Amino acid sequence: MIAAHADWSLDPRKRWVSIARRQGRHWQASAPRLVGDPATLAAHLLAEGSPAALGLDLPLGVPRGFAENRPERDFPAFLAGLAGKADFFAVSPTLETVSPARPFYPARGIKGMTRLAHATALGLADAAGLSRLCDRATAERPAGAPVFWTLGANQSGKAAISAWRDWLAPALAAGAPFRLWPFAGALHDLLRPGQLSIAEVYPAEALRHLGLKLTGSKRAEAPRRALAPALRDAMAALHVTPDAALAEMIQAGFGSDAAGEDRFDSLIGLLGLIGVADGKRPDFIPEDPMIRAWEGWVLGQTALPLNQA
Repeated sequence: MIAAHADWSLDPRKRWVSIARRQGRHWQASAPRLVGDPATLAAHLLAEGSPAALGLDLPLGVPRGFAENRPERDFPAFLAGLAGKADFFAVSPTLETVSPARPFYPARGIKGMTRLAHATALGLADAAGLSRLCDRATAERPAGAPVFWTLGANQSGKAAISAWRDWLAPALAAGAPFRLWPFAGALHDLLRPGQLSIAEVYPAEALRHLGLKLTGSKRAEAPRRALAPALRDAMAALHVTPDAALAEMIQAGFGSDAAGEDRFDSLIGLLGLIGVADGKRPDFIPEDPMIRAWEGWVLGQTALPLNQA
């Protein structure tokens, strides 16, 4: 099996991928590298003929209120239908241009703007309706940003635009052999030669699952370097062996440049994916039809949101 995780960004210079190959019970992991053309990456992962899984730290799904009354059967069909629809991905500068056909907002900070106003423009009942259940706060972590929100340090809307518009929507429309978890089923059922299983994986979530805790900001080299012994132990527990370049990178804290945190995140996401693939972490999908068809879920997350209303 081949497992990979790409730390995604609107900026291609900050998209890094870590890849590991499994032989028997053991994995060999290589040092993170730039994603480059995502279509080429997907072809590379499929080329060896082994089952392949790719984690992406970006939204794969839309909130249920947005999905209600749509004609498509599920999110993958909806996503494939977005191929060539550039207007859908244009970020609205004001609420006057926000609609279900153009949901991303705002293009920039505007005095007095609120998520409630954004939700209202999309025909949703309240601000909570902007979020999928997996985006909401749990007892283990704070809430993430809504899918269509594009402002702030923790927003993921811009990454969604980049990956959906420039890669996933056209690829699905063209019949690429991709299967999106959890919409197509449990991860282990999707791991078949000749198809790429793609799942939403968040490094911050995976870090907790691995029992790792940074002593400072992941953006700083020193806390990443201090984590090296614990990270090596976590890899050993998963039977993951780093190649020489990765071992050196771990010891050095993934570098002092701005992409250090991206290289770090790509490896942490990979380990989270491996944990689920090897059964060390449950392949949990809530028994909720809207999650399984439209909203999606975060691979490895077992905690349910505190507010499910």
